[in-house]
Order: sequence, then C-alpha cells, then structure tokens
Amino acid sequence: MAKRATARARKATGSSSRRKAAKRRSPGLRGWLFRIGLGVCAVVLLLVSLFAVIRPPTTPYILAETLRHGPVERRWVPIEAIAPVMARSVVAAEDANFCLHWGFDMRAIRAALEDGASRGASTISQQTVKNVYLWQGRNWPRKALEAVLTPVVELIWSKRRIVEVYLNVAEFDRGVFGVEAAARHYFGVAADNLTAVQAARLAAILPDPKARSASQPSDFVRRRAARIADGAATIAADGRAACFQ
Repeated sequence: MAKRATARARKATGSSSRRKAAKRRSPGLRGWLFRIGLGVCAVVLLLVSLFAVIRPPTTPYILAETLRHGPVERRWVPIEAIAPVMARSVVAAEDANFCLHWGFDMRAIRAALEDGASRGASTISQQTVKNVYLWQGRNWPRKALEAVLTPVVELIWSKRRIVEVYLNVAEFDRGVFGVEAAARHYFGVAADNLTAVQAARLAAILPDPKARSASQPSDFVRRRAARIADGAATIAADGRAACFQ
C-alpha cells in the first residue's frame, strides 16, 4: 500500500510539474499582446525609416481618390527641383515655427484651445504623417496615431525631408497631388520655375484645395497669398527657414 501511495504521489507531482512547465512556456494573453505590440512597433519603425530615404509610392488618401475619381495627376520631384520660395511659402502658410519645434507647436496648440479649437494647430510634420500613413477626417483614433507617429518621424527624418515629402503628397485640386503636378496644372510651369506669387497662391489654397483655385484666385485667396508671400520673406530673413533650405 505504501508503495502504491508513493507511486501515486510521484505521478501527481510529475503531472503538476509538467503543467507548470507548460504554463511557463505558454505566453498567455499578456505575452501575445506584448508580442503584437512589438510587431506593430517594428513595422512602424520600418515604414518610417524606409520613407526617410525612399519616396512613398502612394498614400491611403491618394488610393481612395483614385478609386473614387480615377487616375490622379502626380509626379514626384526632389526638393532640389522645387523653387525654394515654394517651400518657404508652405511653411509660412501652415507652420511658421516649423524649424523651432519637434513636431508639435505648443504655442499654436494653446492658442487653438483658447479659441475653443476653432482654429487649426497641426504642424507640417503632423500633416505629413496624416497624409502619408493615415486617413483623412477628424476623429480621435486618427489623432492618437498621429500623435504617436509624429515624434518618430521627427526623430528619423530631417526637416528638409519632411518638407520634401509634404510638398509631394499634398492635394492641390481634385485629383492633383504634389507641387510638380500643381505647378503644371495651374500655371503650366515646372515646380522649380514657380515665382513668389505663384508659390504663395499654391500655398494659399492648401487648406481647402477643392474649393479654391490658384490660377483663378478669389479675393480671399489673393489676400491670403499676399500675407503668405510676406511671411515667406520674413522666415527667410529671420532664419526660420534654415532647417530646410
């Protein structure tokens, strides 16, 4: 009897040990979530690092517009083939302190909050992240992803690269993406031949490109373009264009 009891005890102990060992080997829910999180982070870092040197072949929004309206006008050009005044104009229009922040303009955010969020505070870095990696629309999931990705892009990309990509994926009219396509669409010139007035008008239509025209500007667009031209000259003079020129 004693031998049988001892054998049963050993068997029970062995089974318990095997169960504990199997439990240790099994990752469990937390383990799987951790692995998934690591995988997502790896993919994000890969895509951000990849597009730091390789042009994005397309974007979610360009794909969506292609499905809705058919082929789009788009031609990628390096920043060296874009008139410097064009880069200064979009920075003056959308994010005058672009060279001074790390992806978020806290001063602009505070001003937007004080105005009850009636004004925008998105930087060019944030807009580039949204245009390249995410979808359009104002919703919290997209904004949360944008807030996570923007510092990563700022860390890996140069400021000059951010402006270059931004100018090549921004929408300037229905089915017209990138400054090269926009320059030819509106003015019949290449992006490196844009004048200061033309550059300012292209920058002026960016917040609402489907409702505004750079070649047939409304009084509002003319006034906004004039302010942008002044702003572009100002940031060139005070050094706030140094990080991308």
